[in-house]
This record gives sequence, C-alpha cells and structure tokens, in this order.
Amino acid sequence: MPGKYYEDLHIGQIIQHAQGRTITEMDNVLFCTLTMNPQALHLNQDFASQTQFGRRIVNGIFTLGLVVGLTVADLTDGTIIANLGYDNVRHPAPVFHGDTIYAQTEVLEKRLSKSRPNAGIVRLKQIGRNQHGEIVVELERTVLFLRRKERVGSKEKGVGSKE
Repeated sequence: MPGKYYEDLHIGQIIQHAQGRTITEMDNVLFCTLTMNPQALHLNQDFASQTQFGRRIVNGIFTLGLVVGLTVADLTDGTIIANLGYDNVRHPAPVFHGDTIYAQTEVLEKRLSKSRPNAGIVRLKQIGRNQHGEIVVELERTVLFLRRKERVGSKEKGVGSKE
C-alpha cells in the first residue's frame, strides 16, 4: 500500500505532499451545485465584484476537501479505516479560480485504539497553501489508521498518547 500505517507515523513528522491541483471555475460551480450552495460570492461575478474580494471566491469546503484529497496518495491510501473528525478549521485567505493548492501534513499525536487492536488513532494538522505560499486552509484531522499485521497484539503505546 502506498499509504502509511500507524507505525510509520511519528509525532512531529512533516510530510510535504508534492502533488498540487489548480482549481478551475468549473470545479467551484460543480461543487456548489452538488452541495446545493447558491452563495452569490461563489457563483455571481457581478455580486462578487462589489465585495472586498473583487471577484468570486472558491467554496471553502471544496478547498478543505481538496487539501485532504491531496494527502491521500502519500498518507492514507489503503491504510485508513475512518476519518473520526475535523477540528479547528480556518480559512485565513481566499482561494480564487486559477489558484494551485498544495498540502502539508504534520503528525501532532498518536495512540493505539482501545477498542480495535488492529488500529491506532492519529491527530494530524493539515495545511493548504496557494501557489504564492499563502495559507488558505488549515485544519486538524483525527484518523483511524491500520496497524501493520506483525505489530497487532504488541503492548506498544503511542508517544504523546493520552491513555
């Protein structure tokens, strides 16, 4: 699997995800349509041109989802059981059509699951930056990762664990 197992992640580890994605107008319009979000700031150029942004901005939930998606190949592909939660989501700068987004992940803490011997819980900080290096979204994400089969049953405790 290209994703990381619980044992592969270490507190303080930072992963720079190489793949970036340029956001198109179609991405934004389709996402707003699919999620039934008619916000004029995302869809109405005339309205948006009269705001502090001067143009339409990309839906922030799309940006959040894109940053999480950009991490999959390096982090969770085939090794995730579930996303348990998203916390402390911030959008410090807007995203515009044509911006390219890149992602970074930092491992904040980890511990073995008390109810699933084949899994561990990892809290991550994920940051999305545009092509200028400006942070456009940051969040904390809690993920239930698979453990390597040969480690299941060991008494290992996660560093930084709150057990």
